[in-house]
Amino acid sequence: MNALPCTIYVSFAGAALALLAGARSAQLARVVALVTALTAFGLALWAGAHFTPTNSLQTLVDAPWVAELGVRYHLAADGISMTLMVLTGLAATVGVLFSWNIEERVGEFFALYLALIGGVFGVFLSADAFLLFVFYEIAIVPKYFLIANWGSTNREYGAMKLVLYSFAGSALVMAGLLWAYAASGGASFALSDLALAATQFTRFEQLGMFALVFTGFAVLAGMFPFHTWAPTGHVAAPTAASMLLAGVVMKLGAYGCLRVAMATFPTGLAYFAPVIAWLAIIGIVYAGLVALVQEDFKFVIGYSSVSHMGFVLLGLAAANSVAVSGAVLQMFSHGIIAGLLFAVVGRMVYERTHTRKLADLRAMPLHRLLPFAAVTFVIAGLASMGMPGFSGFPAELTILVGTWKTKPLWALVAATGVLIAAAFTLRAIQVSFFGKTDAAPAAASAHGAHAHEFPPITWAEKAGAILLIAAMVYLGLNPDALLDWIRPALESPLFRAALTGGAS
Repeated sequence: MNALPCTIYVSFAGAALALLAGARSAQLARVVALVTALTAFGLALWAGAHFTPTNSLQTLVDAPWVAELGVRYHLAADGISMTLMVLTGLAATVGVLFSWNIEERVGEFFALYLALIGGVFGVFLSADAFLLFVFYEIAIVPKYFLIANWGSTNREYGAMKLVLYSFAGSALVMAGLLWAYAASGGASFALSDLALAATQFTRFEQLGMFALVFTGFAVLAGMFPFHTWAPTGHVAAPTAASMLLAGVVMKLGAYGCLRVAMATFPTGLAYFAPVIAWLAIIGIVYAGLVALVQEDFKFVIGYSSVSHMGFVLLGLAAANSVAVSGAVLQMFSHGIIAGLLFAVVGRMVYERTHTRKLADLRAMPLHRLLPFAAVTFVIAGLASMGMPGFSGFPAELTILVGTWKTKPLWALVAATGVLIAAAFTLRAIQVSFFGKTDAAPAAASAHGAHAHEFPPITWAEKAGAILLIAAMVYLGLNPDALLDWIRPALESPLFRAALTGGAS
């Protein structure tokens, strides 16, 4: 467990070293980034192997930071944060592998990339609300520069939209936290202290604080109707940034909703749960239907991420231990599945065919030209659809079962999203990889798509894909590996009021 804080320090140190290494050699910067990500991932796995799940946060570091304001450098972990730490380490490692081809300002790219990862690790370990907010902002800022400098389609617009939405959400979070801090007497920003003080807040205060904090975090989680930044940002971002955006950055928002808003203001959760649930359901169905008619391959995956994150928010709104444990499991599952989908589309396909238009890809027999990419996308697509044997199945099933216990109607309507996901996923597979092969000669002439002209799938791409496939299969066959961490954490006194006072 004591290794967990080192993930933060290793990531930030690696960012500085990558920047220095990039001035000497692009290859050296890549190696530094990979070694840094692997080290952080290894530390998270080592800590996980020695982790004993309990019903409380286990303090790792606790020292004064801004004593006059009661702000402490307090890092702690439980099964929820442990789950997301492992996800972040895996996503960071795979993202480096899929960025091995970056040629422009490589040192700067990986410096920003690793700084983002360090911020994400910090969020998942913070037990002080102010410290969490600082790490949260550190994780957001590098995204702008990664997209604006190394992105593709409308990259400046996509980067600016992401930042504006994120900062607007952050402003709401900070307003809610400052209100709670002031109402508690201004003595401490510790999450446990704020939760204890909130028991003495008036109903109006709880409702107002919850609305501000939950909404602010939910913006980054892609909640309808604040979701539009996500597909735009996904499409504009370079492959590794898309993987991180879907894989871990959106999870920051969902984590904040759970760890801060729900645990601190349970009265607000009980009041607003029906609204959150229906917004989540609308997001599941609406984003799925939009994905079904998209003609840009990356937009399909972008809207599918919004749809699948809707299941996370629905699980939180259901506010019982089964649904919330499924929501955390879905955070991990979606992180690895969406990461692999974006890797195939953005790196394996787009970097070789130079098109994301399904109409163009339809004319290329990609199942023959890029067989590894085709097989990988089919596997990731089946996992995204919730096929048994992959991580998406136990995650979404657990959410729906838990939601049924709270409100059967929510579960029934949300379940249609599973059918829609199957429809847009199968369409994407068919059109992009198994399209009209009789048009292949014409397309090859137009796009230079002869088999020998496509660069082969690299060792880095294969390694990254295999890691993610192994994770989704392992979790699909053994979901208790993570649920055994998650369930005890939800028995914490911090969550007890939220999970017993949720909607009914």
